[in-house]
Amino acid sequence: MDAPPFLMLMIESELVEYLENFASERRVEIFDKVLSDRTKYISVVLEDIFQPHNASAVLRTCDCLGVQEVNIIENRNEYNVNPDVALGSDKWLTLVKYKGEGNNTYEAYKDLRSRGYRIVATSLHEKEAVSLDKFDLAKGPVALVFGTEMRGLSKQAVEEADEYLKIPMYGFTESYNISVSAAIIIYELVAILRKSTISWQMSDEEKISVKLNWLRNSIKKSELLEKKYIGMKNKRG
Repeated sequence: MDAPPFLMLMIESELVEYLENFASERRVEIFDKVLSDRTKYISVVLEDIFQPHNASAVLRTCDCLGVQEVNIIENRNEYNVNPDVALGSDKWLTLVKYKGEGNNTYEAYKDLRSRGYRIVATSLHEKEAVSLDKFDLAKGPVALVFGTEMRGLSKQAVEEADEYLKIPMYGFTESYNISVSAAIIIYELVAILRKSTISWQMSDEEKISVKLNWLRNSIKKSELLEKKYIGMKNKRG
């Protein structure tokens, strides 16, 4: 049985405090500074990306621009991080994978909506698509959906979206490479977000959970330290 949210938060807070003892003071300061600039107001969704270097480049962009969460939908294609492109960015992000036997695009959309996101499909060909420079961030948190390199988004991903977004284009070529498209859109929206009065920073609870994962990923044998801490805590009753 899962612990209640308040109990999980207390456990995670205690673990963060304990694991900080095994990280340098400078590392903890950097974590806190980066956390203050992180956002989940914008979330990124990648549907069936089959070229690892493209998806990994998107991860790197998200980390650089402070977007914490990337959702990966695996219907036909399984995604594996390309370490030469991601450069370790994946260990600082919250990666949510949808890879069940059913319709994973449907499951991703359902989950994102339950968490308060409006689903925004990136598409040049939808009549309702809003130009990037006119997109309204103030309406609520957004999940930006990007599709495969060759075919773009699936029919369902487009039809089931709440809104549509496009990048203005002035040349002959019909589309950008997905990693370029994602970089342009995320950069522009993050810049707008940070200048706005929107409450875009992560909550204290979210920061604790993310910081715990960062500590786990950066401390050697962190799982053994956690077991030791839990053992000591159980002995104290």
